[in-house]
Amino acid sequence: MDLALAPETLARWQFGITTVYHFLFVPLTISLAALTAGLQTAWVRTGKEKYLRATKFWGKLFLINIAMGVVTGIVQEFQFGMNWSDYSRFVGDIFGAPLAFEALIAFFFESTFIGLWIFGWDKLPKKIHLACIWMVSIGTILSAYFILAANSWMQHPVGYKINKVKGRAELTDFWAVLTQNTALSQVFHTLSAAFLTGGAFMVGIAAWHLFRKRHISVMKTSLRLGLVTVVIAGLLTAISGDTLGKVMFKQQPMKMAAAEALWNGEDSAPFSIFAVGDVDKGHNKVAIEIPGLLSYLANGDFGSHVPGINDVNKAEQQKYGPGDYRPVIPVTYWGFRWMIGFGMASFAIGVAGLWLTRKKFMLPQHLRVGEDEVPHLVLFKNKALSPKLGKLYWMLAIWTLGFPLIANSWGWIFTEMGRQPWVVFGVLQTRSAVSPGVGQGEVLTSMIVLTLLYAALAVVEVKLLAKYVKAGPPELTEADLNPPTKIGGDSHDADKPMAFSY
Repeated sequence: MDLALAPETLARWQFGITTVYHFLFVPLTISLAALTAGLQTAWVRTGKEKYLRATKFWGKLFLINIAMGVVTGIVQEFQFGMNWSDYSRFVGDIFGAPLAFEALIAFFFESTFIGLWIFGWDKLPKKIHLACIWMVSIGTILSAYFILAANSWMQHPVGYKINKVKGRAELTDFWAVLTQNTALSQVFHTLSAAFLTGGAFMVGIAAWHLFRKRHISVMKTSLRLGLVTVVIAGLLTAISGDTLGKVMFKQQPMKMAAAEALWNGEDSAPFSIFAVGDVDKGHNKVAIEIPGLLSYLANGDFGSHVPGINDVNKAEQQKYGPGDYRPVIPVTYWGFRWMIGFGMASFAIGVAGLWLTRKKFMLPQHLRVGEDEVPHLVLFKNKALSPKLGKLYWMLAIWTLGFPLIANSWGWIFTEMGRQPWVVFGVLQTRSAVSPGVGQGEVLTSMIVLTLLYAALAVVEVKLLAKYVKAGPPELTEADLNPPTKIGGDSHDADKPMAFSY
């Protein structure tokens, strides 16, 4: 059988496709819930209509996103039984616990309050209605926490023992699983990246409307909120990434070495800017590096020793037996750089946007240059950025909508690919986790079907988002501006049926 089409390889491709696709929605769900809650809080506190219109606009996009996230996420859990039954059998006692908490506490908690928020606009007092969207936001964060705790256990297994009679891992300390430093660092980093994603999403859409001079008041507010979110979240993402990198260096030295294409251990190890290597011979042909920086990132000391790929591979062969314990080096190396590059690009655009809007809000104007009207930016004191620079910034502000999504995807590819050949690091190898009774044809068929299904869902998602983004914030009705003062609505509308908000 061709190794490239082995059931293990196909199962990994299938799980990778569905996971990366699903994770496009997760960070937006987390961040848009909180940002929508913040906008609704501003409306409750100030009574300004622009905040209510913004709440309804971003809340609608949040609901579209979370619906697609739920649909795509359910498939992942079925795959544990379809293609990874040996994995489920071996770690189910441990892995199932945080997943059960996620479903019973976080997911149903979140779903209940989403329902109240959707249908409660004309039935709940505005402060109680506001509390519902904050509960949704808390639910999304709890969901992420439990899922990340489960994944962190795969990266660094703790709180368990191996039952040799039953041939499986058994949970001994659930609290250790939830609070180990791997989980806490990963939660911090993932949530920071989620808000970077939501902020960039808000910046891109608001910039698109402002570029066309539409819904100025709502979109000016949204753009500023998005820019502030991008800058704060970008800083936190960098800080949390540094923290997670130090944890990774101690727990998975191979992943750190592969991320930098560091083949042989060095004191004062360099950080690689660009490298072209020969995997078979275990060295780099071309390398552009910053001396000592990798040692500092790993240990906080520019002169410390960092083991290389070859060193770690030999050490793991001695510890775990013969084999190749290297991940796919090019994917790990470049995935790490795409993650950082696209994430920090959004942060830079956010910083530039905050500076440009610090005194007088920029709006696109049009100057006639030759035969064309070219957009530029009017800044404070009526000074204008050059037409070319003005157009460039607005285009970058719109494009930044997708940058963190790319960074998130490559971040998870790096995290999971860098752990290979382990599915549970140091405990269970990936080749031992696949379903033994599932053949090549079955996995290939399910992979093709799910990929095509997800492609169709992507078309639906994009069309729905495009439709409601283009429509812009809704106009407000008298009922919107005068919500009920008691639960169930006021006496004059007590007999009205409950209606969907959007």
